[in-house]
Amino acid sequence: MQGRIKVVHIITRMDRGGSAQNTLLTCQELSQKYGMVLAHGLSRESKMTDQERQSVERQITEAQERGLKDIPVASLVRRIDPVRDFFAFFSILRVLIREKPAIVHTHTYKAGILGCWAAKMAGVPVIVHTPHGHVFFGHFSPLVTRFFMIIERLTASIIDCMIALTEGERNDYISFSIVNPNKMVTIHSGVDVTPFVKARVNIEEKKKCLGLNTKGLVVGTIGWLLPIKGPLCLLKAMGIVWQTRPQIQLVYVGKGDLEQDLRKEAYRIGVFDKVRFLGWRDDIPEIMQILDIFVLPSLNEGMGRVLVEAMAAGKPIVGSNVGGIPDLVKDGQNGFLVESCDSNSLSFAIKKLLDNKKMREEMGEKGRAMAGDYSVEKMIEEIDGLYASLFHEKISA
Repeated sequence: MQGRIKVVHIITRMDRGGSAQNTLLTCQELSQKYGMVLAHGLSRESKMTDQERQSVERQITEAQERGLKDIPVASLVRRIDPVRDFFAFFSILRVLIREKPAIVHTHTYKAGILGCWAAKMAGVPVIVHTPHGHVFFGHFSPLVTRFFMIIERLTASIIDCMIALTEGERNDYISFSIVNPNKMVTIHSGVDVTPFVKARVNIEEKKKCLGLNTKGLVVGTIGWLLPIKGPLCLLKAMGIVWQTRPQIQLVYVGKGDLEQDLRKEAYRIGVFDKVRFLGWRDDIPEIMQILDIFVLPSLNEGMGRVLVEAMAAGKPIVGSNVGGIPDLVKDGQNGFLVESCDSNSLSFAIKKLLDNKKMREEMGEKGRAMAGDYSVEKMIEEIDGLYASLFHEKISA
């Protein structure tokens, strides 16, 4: 790392989620040019299976082979925990004092608060933060949300730049007066679309392997099974769809606190045989091929990397008209936008696509053409340029 600008990235957990994958990809791709360090929590809250954990460990090992220095921080957790947070702050501070980076780049809310203030105390010249979405609605009560907004506003005052993943996210931060617009830039999360463009799979055989009916159409979603992602809303919408189209199947790929509630609800309303819960998988490009419609029913979303993957796979999308989703899903072009948590509107859009194969194919092709705008190469080029600009600005000041 000698002679290179050192950058320390800080995030609460390394798992299969979009923010973690984005962070690891940035570290890996820039580790040849910068002295790259990744400090992160132990990801216990993700409740990963052995297979998932091994997958993440392989990713970290590959990044280490390309020059990344990996530093686990045991006390750094995603949830609010005053005792652990106290120890995490000083653990991060010790890492920064020891590593002496020129740039600190924090990711997600919790790591952003602790990491930015630790960087300030350690005298780090450049502080960059990527929220990967925000907590302004859909996460907490109005009182708690206001409290977090105050903390975000204070933290934004000490950083040099905040990266939004979409224009929608950027506009939210500016409209809530969290950050000075001059400190805010938009850099789309880069996605390796090649596996999704090139995936070739025997649809019938893949459906059999997953326990699906080989003849019926499939609606699916991929992501955390958490309230903010709206999986219950999707199940309710499909309940309406199944009233007239009982042969349609629903697939959830991912895990989370709502999994058992979803299973119970599917059983309660008598549709358990129409729903498959696949957990986290390593064969997402292949699974994407068996979906006829991809749905992202989030209540709030920073960007939704999985949308780019669905677009690259040529799938029409139904998404909530929230956060950064409208940046990727153009209503009537590569999919439909609906109001969040509105099962009737969601079911209507799904039925419209189910009933029109030509529309599904045309929207899928338009999405595939748009997916290239979110390449890994473009993201890395823009982040590299931002680091260089901020660093030289500080050096010459």
